[in-house]
Amino acid sequence: MDTAKAQASASGETAALPPWQDPAAEPLIRLENVTKRFGDFTAIADLSLDIHEGEFFALLGPSGCGKTTLMRMIAGFETPSAGRILLGGEDLVPIPPNRRPVNMMFQSYALFPHLTVADNIAFGLRRAGLPKAEIADRVAEMLRLVQLEKFAHRRPHEISGGQRQRVALARALARRPRILLLDEPLAALDRKLRAATQFELVDIQERLGTTFIIVTHDQEEAMTMATRIAVMDHGRLVQVGTPEEIYEQPNSRYVADFIGEVNLIEGVVTSAERGRLTIEWAEGAAPILTRSDVDAPVGTRVTFAIRPEKIAVSAERPEGLVNAWQGRIEDIGYLGNLSTYHITGPAGMRFKVQSPNRRRIARREFSWEDRVWFAFDETAGLVLTR
Repeated sequence: MDTAKAQASASGETAALPPWQDPAAEPLIRLENVTKRFGDFTAIADLSLDIHEGEFFALLGPSGCGKTTLMRMIAGFETPSAGRILLGGEDLVPIPPNRRPVNMMFQSYALFPHLTVADNIAFGLRRAGLPKAEIADRVAEMLRLVQLEKFAHRRPHEISGGQRQRVALARALARRPRILLLDEPLAALDRKLRAATQFELVDIQERLGTTFIIVTHDQEEAMTMATRIAVMDHGRLVQVGTPEEIYEQPNSRYVADFIGEVNLIEGVVTSAERGRLTIEWAEGAAPILTRSDVDAPVGTRVTFAIRPEKIAVSAERPEGLVNAWQGRIEDIGYLGNLSTYHITGPAGMRFKVQSPNRRRIARREFSWEDRVWFAFDETAGLVLTR
């Protein structure tokens, strides 16, 4: 229990539910049975989704899954073939893009090269006809927000890629939209700068309270920034949940495999008693014993999903872990903070096991071709039926 929850508990207060769990909360954006067709191709298929005010919401999926099309319909650049898009209860579909309280930040940033940073931020405000004094105040506010006051009179080619990204963000926020749409906004940044910028975006969003909707194919990006994630595939929502729910409780093989690393083991349930399942998975190998509330009677074909970091590797059979097998290390991936072991186990199946590097590499405990035990407890994995 964190400090805030502990204090609320001690004082008799009830912690507020997040809006997506509160049946009385009205969503800011509601998509009702939205379909988008391009000729014979269906990009979005009968999709319904609620997004609440103040969320940092991520649309996540591979290229071609429909996430950008969905964002463009919210922005008004595409019109649904069927269904409704509501903002605060008002149908957005007949409202043109320039009259929606929505702004969009593009992957390319689309800054004007001949204008200064300040003039880029002011551009949309001038087009809207705001008074000069208000424009000056708003630009100064945005420069402070993105910490670019010293760069106000530079042009885009005179600042770094990360700074250009912040200028584009400031310009998109200057008109104070109720919703900011971000289309792969960090794709052009290098890995280290991208990681730092993710936290900057979260901090800005929390300070402003503006609803952010980000489109990304980067799982780590979505997991780091989003309050909730919608995983998409072929124009449909596969699962919507918090990052913790998506990672720890995927509802299908697709989600489990798409988010992070995972071992997927096919098997058949041979015993199901009081929430404890026995899964036969390889001839001659000890079965997997797991606790699960999934409806999987005897004879059901299932997939057992377990993350690499939830598997222990040791030279001797570990005590207290009911699922344990021997295998041989075939490959090792050194990633600095952790190592990934590729272990061939029963029936030639390969497992990925991740362990933190607590020792210097010269003192690594295991090496190639070593015989080891790999093991996990009854609650480490997840049983999937689809």
